[in-house]
Amino acid sequence: MERTKYQEGVIKRYYEHMPEIMRQKLGELVTELYLATTDKKREQLWKRVEQALKNLRVPDAQIENLISKADPALLATFIEKHLGAI
Repeated sequence: MERTKYQEGVIKRYYEHMPEIMRQKLGELVTELYLATTDKKREQLWKRVEQALKNLRVPDAQIENLISKADPALLATFIEKHLGAI
């Protein structure tokens, strides 16, 4: 499939800004975790958190630690300390 120059630019900018996009997404997920009312919803959100952290190349041991504790406050602190302010 041929891409236009415009499409190539959009794709390039997306990957250039992926860390910022993932940090923003993680911040939104923290909020959603606090507001989640069911265990099923929380489980889905933690899976999304895990994927976002993997996209940011956070070491697996840190990801496993955060996911196993399932604490939105701990996740928020981790994001602020290790990934920069959102």
